[in-house]
Amino acid sequence: MKVAIVKYNAGNICSVVNALNRVGVSPLVTDNPEELLSADKILFPGQGEAKNTMAYLKEHKLDQLIRDLKQPVLGICIGQQLMCRHSEEGDVDCLGIFDVDVLKFRPQRHEDKVPHMGWNTLKQPKDALFKGFEENEFVYFVHSFYVPVCAQTTAVTEYIQPFSASLHKDNFYATQFHPEKSGNVGERIIRNFLDL
Repeated sequence: MKVAIVKYNAGNICSVVNALNRVGVSPLVTDNPEELLSADKILFPGQGEAKNTMAYLKEHKLDQLIRDLKQPVLGICIGQQLMCRHSEEGDVDCLGIFDVDVLKFRPQRHEDKVPHMGWNTLKQPKDALFKGFEENEFVYFVHSFYVPVCAQTTAVTEYIQPFSASLHKDNFYATQFHPEKSGNVGERIIRNFLDL
């Protein structure tokens, strides 16, 4: 199986490479259109800022390429947010795969800290990514912006308010949390994605 990771100006790709290596996969990290189009599975991970990252994707014509992919694609963290319609982070239009906007967490109480960072539970997991899952399994988050619960939501987490921990539409899957940093639970998600 040929697994590719989209190479762009977002950090944290090394931890995704390491997570794939742990399940016996040696991914190709590339921004080459031919290599991406010929991959069996594609991961679109990263940490970064939405406006600058979208500018990079457009400059390198990766924005349209990602929209046109037909094989299973997994967006992680900023990858999930960039697959949405618009982000309040930098007030930027994104890829528009998921018809929902990305919003900034607005603390309601003194104890509401932003970013949302650390372990939190998944509720209502209902997707092929969560095959074999039970309610309230823990995964790892680091983010200041969130995707509201919408028609494409496949798991919910609550922090300040309920939000989309994961999304799915057609061949596009996405997680706000980091499967590559979520221990055995995250490894199961990666395996489930590779098994799609």
